[in-house]
Amino acid sequence: MKDFKDLRIVDNFYQTSAFFPMPTILAGTVSESGQTNLGAYSLCFPYYVAGKNYYAMLLECRNNSNTAQNILRNKKVSLNFITDKRKYFKEAVRLGFPGDSTEEKMKNCIFTLKESKIEKSRPKIIGEAYQVFECSWDDSLEDAYLNKAGNLDGYEPPYRNFNGITSRFGAHFILKIDKILIKPKYYGAIVDGVDCKNFPAVPVDYGYRDSTNFWYTKFKKPIPEKIRVKEGDVNSVKYAASRIDPEVKFTDGACARLTKIPRIFLNAALSQMVAIAKQEGISLIDEKTLDIINDKRRSEKKK
Repeated sequence: MKDFKDLRIVDNFYQTSAFFPMPTILAGTVSESGQTNLGAYSLCFPYYVAGKNYYAMLLECRNNSNTAQNILRNKKVSLNFITDKRKYFKEAVRLGFPGDSTEEKMKNCIFTLKESKIEKSRPKIIGEAYQVFECSWDDSLEDAYLNKAGNLDGYEPPYRNFNGITSRFGAHFILKIDKILIKPKYYGAIVDGVDCKNFPAVPVDYGYRDSTNFWYTKFKKPIPEKIRVKEGDVNSVKYAASRIDPEVKFTDGACARLTKIPRIFLNAALSQMVAIAKQEGISLIDEKTLDIINDKRRSEKKK
């Protein structure tokens, strides 16, 4: 194809062979001395998002970094999402420089560290962050608990495929999300409805692209695009509703109001409605009780 050129795939391909937008996160862990260590990361993404008994993030890092060694030692992590202020990104670049001890890098750290909202022994969280995920490493996956801290010169095989020590100098950590903390302004946006005025100023990081600079972009006003609504057939909703629970029925009118739910999410939504109906002692869901159930669903989401 003349309109594209082949680019050689090399180590760190997401930086060296591509323009790949990523988040900017400061991972907090606890050092051997008990001090919170902050490390800058962009290879941190959602991992378990539905269908499991917990939600999780994936963090990829060097296995001899302060962050990796601390996770191997005590399993607790805070993922701090910072805004796009230039001084914050400059500090993230400094905190991401390899080789410095926790005491060296944290001596003049500009961020305000606050106690964990779960327990004091956990990593502290950044007061300036717009949101924080407090997490625990699930070392039961792939028997990753067998990996221990201390091998700073590289780990020998066997290596894990996706959790723990994955190569001589690489590590992947599946982090169970224990708590999500968010600043009040953005809490309101998520619970009450987001618009272009109440997004946090989220930076986009393009990673290390040359021998001189890290690159990122500052936040700009987001542009909304309406989701295309494809209404389903009332009969398909009635069929799905009739199979959820024999003790709870849906009227035709209630089913007609549920046709806008995408088919892939329909069974999950109906199951949740039935569960709430049974809690409330409702055996027939009509349009009136559907409003009650939806109010209950919204209140649970706020919690």
